[in-house]
Amino acid sequence: MVQKKLPFTKEQLEAIVSEYGTPFHIYDEKGIRENARKLVAAFSWAPGFKEYFAVKAAPNPYLLKILKEEGFGADCSSLPELILAEKVGLTGHEIMFTSNNTPADEYVKAKELGAIINLDDITHIDFLEKHAGIPEFISFRYNPGPLRGGNAIIGRPEEAKYGLTREQIFNAYRIMRDKGVKGFGIHTMVISNELDPNYFIETAKMMFELILELHQKLGINFELVNFGGGIGIPYRPEQEPVDYQIIGQGVKKLYEEIIEANGLPPLKLALECGRVITGPYGYLVTRAIHRKNIYKNYIGVDACMADLMRPGMYGAYHHITVVGKENAPHDRIYDVVGSLCENCDKFAVDRNLPEIEMGDLLVIHDTGAHGHAMGFNYNGKLRSAELLLREDGSVELIRRRETIDDYFATLDFSRL
Repeated sequence: MVQKKLPFTKEQLEAIVSEYGTPFHIYDEKGIRENARKLVAAFSWAPGFKEYFAVKAAPNPYLLKILKEEGFGADCSSLPELILAEKVGLTGHEIMFTSNNTPADEYVKAKELGAIINLDDITHIDFLEKHAGIPEFISFRYNPGPLRGGNAIIGRPEEAKYGLTREQIFNAYRIMRDKGVKGFGIHTMVISNELDPNYFIETAKMMFELILELHQKLGINFELVNFGGGIGIPYRPEQEPVDYQIIGQGVKKLYEEIIEANGLPPLKLALECGRVITGPYGYLVTRAIHRKNIYKNYIGVDACMADLMRPGMYGAYHHITVVGKENAPHDRIYDVVGSLCENCDKFAVDRNLPEIEMGDLLVIHDTGAHGHAMGFNYNGKLRSAELLLREDGSVELIRRRETIDDYFATLDFSRL
């Protein structure tokens, strides 16, 4: 069982709130760094192991810089994400560009940066060649079709829009080999927010066997395999975190049995985790501003679904701490809601919490990935600030909150 602790005291949080107001997302630098080092250590045996942080999870350059300092690269899927990576000094094979239905200018930028281009469809070969040219190193995303299951977020691979079929993957590498490509990588992503480490070990087995077969049939050597991301986090206190060492050692055994035993050249291993890296170390801080008692008891807060979409979009659980009342009886049942004109704008439904008074600070846990990143402006809601809790206890504003002027910046009222 995971204890949902906060990286700051009530007094520290009140001081932060007095300066920055609510709501805001705040990230724990110390927790992120320690977690990053644990993942890298689990694959310390692997030649050239690289974690490409999924920028979409937390697209903030201050966080990317921290992860760059820990040896991470960037997994990008759009032009702005490529630019974010470039801004923090990531270039070349420190970037993996995996996109789908990709515009031409994004391929041009990825090639300009020397990023690993990971194509999502066999038809993108001609598109890439026409608009950006074929690079010396290429990768493809593999969709294996039916597996033993899927989950609610990514679904079953055969129903996903991503990647090449088995037949296509052989044809794609044959085409690229004949076009003179010298270096090859391969990628897959078949699960999301998964807490069973065996899924990731099975993925490694599938990919190692595919690499062996591609090598034997096409005569090409692979330099890189990216197993994707998808390692989940224990959003609920009763859940256990994934043990990186179990994954690392399970993959090591398969690497020795399939790659080394068959005399294949050394193969660099990669992941593109996002959620598990920053997710548990981000918190949405909000204040109770209204109470409503009708058929149910509601606590209205000054954050809304525009600040954290996951509960409303997926029915996802996020733990809530009422600051200063951690040890009080959780003898009230509330729906904790925002102000959006949508009934799904709820952070918690029928949640046992201590009695909440107006003005209480609530901290919503595990928002460090797919939290602020999924924000939006529906109902004219303005996106909240992002703060960074530094290792020395200081707090830095790493993204200011949006203003009314920001919201109207793309409109020209003078033409009305």
